[in-house]
Amino acid sequence: MRLVLGLAASLFLGLANAATAQSCGGNFGNFVSALKTEAAQRGYDRGLVDNFFRNARQEQSVINADRRQGIFQRPFLDFSRALISQNRMNAGRANYDRFRSVFDTAQQQFGVPPGILLAFWAFETDFGAVQGDFNTVNALITLAHDCRRPDLFRPQVFAALEMYRRGMLDPAQTRGAWAGEIGMVQKLPSDIINYAVDGDGDGRIDLQRSAPDALLSAASMLRAKGWRANEPWLHEVTIPQGLDLTRTGLRTELTVNQWAQLGVRPAHGALPSGALNASVILPQGHRGPAFMIFHNFRVLFEWNQSFIYVTTAAYFATRLSGAPVYQAGNPETGLDQDQMRQLQTKLSQRGFNVGGVTGILGANTRAAVQDIQAQLGMPADGWPTPQLLRML
Repeated sequence: MRLVLGLAASLFLGLANAATAQSCGGNFGNFVSALKTEAAQRGYDRGLVDNFFRNARQEQSVINADRRQGIFQRPFLDFSRALISQNRMNAGRANYDRFRSVFDTAQQQFGVPPGILLAFWAFETDFGAVQGDFNTVNALITLAHDCRRPDLFRPQVFAALEMYRRGMLDPAQTRGAWAGEIGMVQKLPSDIINYAVDGDGDGRIDLQRSAPDALLSAASMLRAKGWRANEPWLHEVTIPQGLDLTRTGLRTELTVNQWAQLGVRPAHGALPSGALNASVILPQGHRGPAFMIFHNFRVLFEWNQSFIYVTTAAYFATRLSGAPVYQAGNPETGLDQDQMRQLQTKLSQRGFNVGGVTGILGANTRAAVQDIQAQLGMPADGWPTPQLLRML
């Protein structure tokens, strides 16, 4: 039997919207007391709430991990080469063979192909080997108290409480990633509550020890977030000299046929159906690799909001599905972290939305760079260079 968990309406209703009216910061003990009060207002038993929060404490190691994330500052070629090793390729193929029936079920039932699930399974936990050693409840409470993203993490505290009520989480023992994700595919409690699947038919859901549970839960979530069966997600392409680079990036979609008319060609094989809408992205500028991306690529941002992570995972999924290594090209030198912060500051001062001065080249900063490049008469490929920084 495969069970898909749904929301408990009376206790869990409004999870996604609960954080907007809530505060963060201040005295940690008072913050936890407020969480307990809200839990009681949501209808949870007082004894259950007391047990759930009994050992709640602020974890500085979680804050430190949240502030680091240095790997996301690396350019696409460096990032992808760091994450995609021959060992991971071999392990991906071996795990596909081992769980072939599970991957077949994921594709038949949810429309998600093996390459996608293998890529995220590899990147998140090295196929279940490294799931994290942070206390999940303390990590979520710490991040909810921290005022960087309380709208994301405060609702997850109550999702974890609901998991505890259902016997799916032990506040003292459940451990995972620093950001509160649990299991082989590192899902947040709300995603577990909403989309988790009993993939091995044992009547319970265990994303930490059961690969079938983890893989089918991931597929269930992607389908719910909009994944379309039998459609592509990413295909490597080549772009012609003279292409209007302002059309590249996530903001512009044309049909595959329209891109072909502009001279965009597949780097290998054939492009998908000409009627599909697609964008062309240049992760490291017009001198580096180029990819055509589709609706399903955008769905992957529901898993992780990092442009560099999603692009690398999507590319790795094509490799696991038989695609060759990308054409690396010869990209221009990019910016280091301090230079990126300088650039983001300058762009912000000019009125561009860069998504915060983080030192990380995310989707918002790429869009702002592309706009300022066009204004300055530079190749508008969204890849910031020292020359652009000097011109600003």
